[in-house]
Amino acid sequence: MSVLLLNATYEPLTVISWRRAIVMVLEGEVELLEQAEDRTIRTCGGNEFPFPVVVRLFNMVKAFRRGGKAPWTRAALRARDDNTCQVAGCSSSGTTIDHVIPRCRGGETTWENTVLMCKLHNQRKGSRSLSGAGMKLKVEPRAPKYSVVLANKAHPQWAAWLA
Repeated sequence: MSVLLLNATYEPLTVISWRRAIVMVLEGEVELLEQAEDRTIRTCGGNEFPFPVVVRLFNMVKAFRRGGKAPWTRAALRARDDNTCQVAGCSSSGTTIDHVIPRCRGGETTWENTVLMCKLHNQRKGSRSLSGAGMKLKVEPRAPKYSVVLANKAHPQWAAWLA
């Protein structure tokens, strides 16, 4: 289970493992803001700790995503495109990553140049442009805010912190 890590200013930074969160709590780096009601962590020495859900750093960290733009990753692309094909009129699952301007024509792997497509549309488009393949996208691809990416992995108790 993942734990939401907040900056000292309560802005979402990233998601960490519960093991890392416990170590950070024990080392005094973070405070526990939310815990799972139905779970605890027991050590072989007999100690019991609340299971962390949301933790906050005591010291401010200057994050590269300060402007809110998420770094490009496959998982973040799936979150942005909601795991659906981005071709207009298609409701299939987006299982492949397509470059709007194909890489063989100088296209880069950026937020503005990648979308999810179903296998059928991606094969039909091939290395052509969207207009050359007779396709249109549902929306113009843009970089999502980092909170959109985190919300995809969200635990119900994270809602108040991601809003």
